[in-house]
Amino acid sequence: MKALYCQQNSPGEEMTFVFQEREDLPPTRDNDVKVQVRACALSWIDTKLLSEIKLEKELLPVGREISGVVLEGKLIKVTFFQPGDEVVGILPLDSEESGLCEVILVHEHYLVRKPEKVCWVEAAGTVRDGVRAYTALHYLSQVSPGKTVLVMDGASPFGTIAIQLAQHRGAKVISTAYSLEDKQYLERLRPPVGIRQPLVARVIDVSNGKTDAAESCLEETGGLGVDIVLDAGVKLYSAEDESTSKSQFLPHKHDIITLLGVGGHWITTEKNLQLDPPDSRSLFLKGATVSFLNDEIWNLSNIQQGKYLSILEDVMEKLSSSIFRPQLDEPIPLYEAKVSMEIVQKNQARKRQVIQF
Repeated sequence: MKALYCQQNSPGEEMTFVFQEREDLPPTRDNDVKVQVRACALSWIDTKLLSEIKLEKELLPVGREISGVVLEGKLIKVTFFQPGDEVVGILPLDSEESGLCEVILVHEHYLVRKPEKVCWVEAAGTVRDGVRAYTALHYLSQVSPGKTVLVMDGASPFGTIAIQLAQHRGAKVISTAYSLEDKQYLERLRPPVGIRQPLVARVIDVSNGKTDAAESCLEETGGLGVDIVLDAGVKLYSAEDESTSKSQFLPHKHDIITLLGVGGHWITTEKNLQLDPPDSRSLFLKGATVSFLNDEIWNLSNIQQGKYLSILEDVMEKLSSSIFRPQLDEPIPLYEAKVSMEIVQKNQARKRQVIQF
């Protein structure tokens, strides 16, 4: 069997992705499940994080969001699954297994059952964005009916799921769009039952550089500001200091603080966020909070595993009932996985890339 790995010979060097031949599976441990992989989604690899938590290695396994079938075998102390069960889950950060392999071993506590009506590709392609959306809108901000939520870059795979979860919880959703295509996509989003009001109450097209997101949000909320902001990155400095194509669409941190309402929650994906004393003062006067959305929080903390599994199960239930409709690209064959992973690692993929076996 072949499996895909990431190779980085020295810091700062561009990554290369290579297929390595695997001889046999490692010895089965307690609670290990042998899974035949049917689909695996591709996500960006944070090598800096892996280095910080001492998980850096010469060859890093690629592909962690998987769906597949439990195989016959010696299931030592496995209590949740039987051979033939269809499962989905996210491999832990310290896993030695590459999800881009025909057969892998996974601890049963990282898997849940896949609903019968959910296809392999959608299950693998939705699980990470679903967990992120729940972490942001349930654990970090507690979205509820009547709240106003701003989702930056709502046409992204994560933004799409966050919008659907917020609207399902009864919130009013505002979103920014980075292109005309994104704007049209967001305006077409509808709830799963019937043709009713759009999922997004207002789409703010920031692609022309002329629309002020803060002003638009204040206008939409009657000057009160939004209750929850879920960003897709922020500008930390002035425009001339940040000239990359991605950063030109990002709001400045001052804009986000301006559009926050009293008691608002700012959920940020910016790892290196810096708040000056005037920023802190503005947040203090509003009684607002800032939380950091870490993709790997369930791997790095001591949060009960049962809570994590309940999130995975709820994500699959909402996918089965069409509340979640993911933003997926066409399924990709395994032989194109190297090229697709290079695109993902460069943050050039606008839809979720999923490898189908």
